[in-house]
Parts: sequence; C-alpha cells; structure tokens
Amino acid sequence: MLQVKLSTFYFFYFALLGVTAPYLSLFLDSEGFSAAEIGQLTGLLMATKVLAPNIWGAIADKTQKRLVLVRFGALATLLSYVGFFMAEGFWQYASMIILFSFFWNAVLPQFEVITLHSLKGETNRYSLIRLWGSIGFVVAVISLGWLLQESGISAFAPSLFVVIFAIFLASLFHFDEPSKCILKEGEPSVRLLDELKLGGAYLFFGVSFLLQLSHGAYYSYYSLHLEALGYEKLQIGALWALGVIAEIVLFSVMHYWHRRHSVKLIMAIALFFSGVRWLMIAYFSDVIWMLVVAQILHAFSFGAMHAASIHYVHHHFSIANQGRAQAMYSSLGFGLGGSLGALLMASLVNQLGYEGLFAASAGIVFLAFALLKPMQQPKGI
Repeated sequence: MLQVKLSTFYFFYFALLGVTAPYLSLFLDSEGFSAAEIGQLTGLLMATKVLAPNIWGAIADKTQKRLVLVRFGALATLLSYVGFFMAEGFWQYASMIILFSFFWNAVLPQFEVITLHSLKGETNRYSLIRLWGSIGFVVAVISLGWLLQESGISAFAPSLFVVIFAIFLASLFHFDEPSKCILKEGEPSVRLLDELKLGGAYLFFGVSFLLQLSHGAYYSYYSLHLEALGYEKLQIGALWALGVIAEIVLFSVMHYWHRRHSVKLIMAIALFFSGVRWLMIAYFSDVIWMLVVAQILHAFSFGAMHAASIHYVHHHFSIANQGRAQAMYSSLGFGLGGSLGALLMASLVNQLGYEGLFAASAGIVFLAFALLKPMQQPKGI
C-alpha cells in the first residue's frame, strides 16, 4: 500500500510537468508573447528552483517535518495558481510564475527524502516507484494534447488547476517522517561542506548544472521548433510522450543496472547520449524517424541520469544533510542550470535559430565529461 501511495503522488506531480513542459510555451505564444519573452518566462519558472528548494530544505533539516512542508507546499501551489486566471501582460505573468513555482519547486526534494527513507534500505526500488511519475507525465501530455486539438489553447489553464488540486489530495496520504523511522538519538552530525569536499561531490553538482543548462533549448523551444516545421499539436504531444515512455522503460530496469554498474558509469553513458540527442534534434528534426530516435534517448538524458543522481545523493550524504543535499541537486541542476539555460537560449534564439540552439546544447553537455572524470564513486553502491 505504501508503494501505491508514493507512486500516486509522483504520478500527479509529474503530470503537472506534462502539462507545462510541452504546452506552456504554446499557451504563452497564444497570449501574444515574443519568442524571447517566452524564454524569459519559462526561465523564471526554473529560476525559483535555485532558491526555493534550498530554503525549504534548510527548514526541513532543521524541523524534520518534511511531510508537513510537502503538504503546505502543495496547498500553497494550488492557491497561488489562481492568479494565472487574472494575469495580463509580461510582468503580471512573471509575478504569478515566480509565486506559483516558488511553492511547487519546494515540494519534490523533500518528498524524495520521504520516499527513499520509506524504502528502508531497498533504494533500488526507487526507480519502480518513480516510473509512475513518468506515466503521469505521458498521460497528461497525450490527454491534454488531444484536448487542445479539440478545444483550443484556452483549455490549458483550467487543466493545470485540476492537476495541482490532485497533487494536494495525494499529499494528504499518510507517510512516515524520515526523522521518526530513521534518525537515531545521538547520531553525530556531519557538516554539509565537508561532505561536498569528500570524493569530489561538488563536481557532481557541476555535472548536473551543465546537463540542465543544455536542456534550456529543449524546454523553451522544442515545441515551437516542431510547430515551425509543420508538426501538429497532437504530434508534438506524442513526441514528448514518446521520450517519457522510453524513460518509463528505463526506470523499470534501472534497479538491475544499479546492481551491475557504478553510478559514475551510468552518468557517463547518460551524458554521451544526451549530446547525441541534441545533435539529432538540431540537424534531423525534419526526418521523423530520426526525431523518434532522439526522443527515445530521453531515457538517458533524463531517466538514467536522474536515477543515478538520486542514488548518488542518498548514499553520499548523511541523513542530517539529506534535505539540503537533495535541494542542492534540484536547485543547482534543474534550477540554476535550467533557468540560465532558458535565459541563455532566449538571448541567442534570434541569432542562432532553433537548430543553432540545439547544436550549442550538444557542446555544453559534452563539457560535463571533464567534470565527471575526477569525481569518485560513493562507497556502498
């Protein structure tokens, strides 16, 4: 029953991403924003990941009340989203995105800690639970793609509200606080800074930053790139969904990979295929089968890398620092890397075009190999 409750939360949390990632740029385009403004607004959505997870992570490590913070964050996300229905113009949308995403981005890192400690040492099962988040993403992408095709882009905002409400309901399930079932009285604390230095852990965060920096073109302009090539909204949604279906397949076998291969090797493979993927999107998006292959590689550019990263953080950092460490992974990678990637690509889109942005993304991700090489494998995995 615990696995069902955990999986349900991931399902709806990533269904929200399945609504925003493919269709937010199309919605903003319908509101009359320019390509540069769309990049800036999507960048703000990711920029709050720099600050919000660290603020909430510090509070969670101090109070050890992670579940309370997850529920509060889900409710605050729901209430703050109401502003979207009244927003007009760039600055109002920017304000609403900052407020909404400040609470949304606070939720996941703490729920990751709850999940991993609920598994009581069987962390290889994480990928079997997390894959339901990917399933939620696919269901949202396909169903909303069909709805937008039939009803128009006006269906976007109310659909997003429904998914956020479902996240809040899923947060009300009973879960054990990690502090109650894992922390031992008198357990010595270790400084986070010391653990960052140990084994070159700081290099891991650099790798995460560069990989997400390379995703800036994908999350801001992939849908617009395909629309410019003549693809319909339902086709665009299907291609987004295909990438996550590949991710689901990978998550279903990831626990076998973790038993047989090191985290560092899995990361290296993920980085290589990420670079290949961006090159394929840059130069072969008009060839449908090449575009299909590129989307299948999402299994590596996100799925393999994320699963390996979650394992790395969980095994390298002590329980006293888990909240902040997971928050750092989210904020420095998906937050700082994602937001700077979106803003960087927004500043270059008029000069390079969509193809040039994805070619630049390939160059960025291959730089991550230089940081990965000296990083050490955590003990015990």
